[in-house]
Amino acid sequence: MSSQPSKALETFDNPKPERDFHIHMEIPEFTCLCPKTGQPDFAVLYLDYIPDQKCVELKSLKMYIWAFRDQGCFHEAVTNEILDDLVQATAPKFMRLTAKFYVRGGIFTNVVAEYRKEGWLPAPRVDLTQFEQQFNTRG
Repeated sequence: MSSQPSKALETFDNPKPERDFHIHMEIPEFTCLCPKTGQPDFAVLYLDYIPDQKCVELKSLKMYIWAFRDQGCFHEAVTNEILDDLVQATAPKFMRLTAKFYVRGGIFTNVVAEYRKEGWLPAPRVDLTQFEQQFNTRG
């Protein structure tokens, strides 16, 4: 069975919607084309999100990302397009997409785009550093 690139994003039900949990994905093989020169651009995408009712299905995400391979895109535009499509598909509580493009002409480009559901606030961060330091110094 062969796979083809597709802009269709599939989702599945969040297994624990009452809990805020962080999903982190690294997508190291993103490619698109420079809209000016047609040369390939390469990036690592970092997707971080807190789902609400839906999570993105990984194979469909892979096929979605593959669909950009022959598309001419500015870095800023494609990062925002991907975030918008993922937000539309999953309606998360929070989502951040970081695109780290490889060097082109001596310049690295990093683009970070975020979405936050209206009214959603993260729980305060728990810092266990002091506890861990005390625990590790005991014999």
